[in-house]
Amino acid sequence: MKTVNKTLALIALASSSAAFAASDFDTLDVDGNGVVSKSEAAVDAKIMSQFKTLDVNGDGVLTEAEFSEAE
Repeated sequence: MKTVNKTLALIALASSSAAFAASDFDTLDVDGNGVVSKSEAAVDAKIMSQFKTLDVNGDGVLTEAEFSEAE
């Protein structure tokens, strides 16, 4: 029974962590200025790894259109 409880707890933790890690544009745009800066994007490793590629115009921020190209 303890093994089952531990397994269920681990599954719940993993699924909640995955949901937390998934960021959308509005969540990352903390200051609400309509763009995501590098410092705002830093909380999402996936977005940070793509930031330079996504920032098509090279202005150092991601617009919602640029962000939508994230894989």
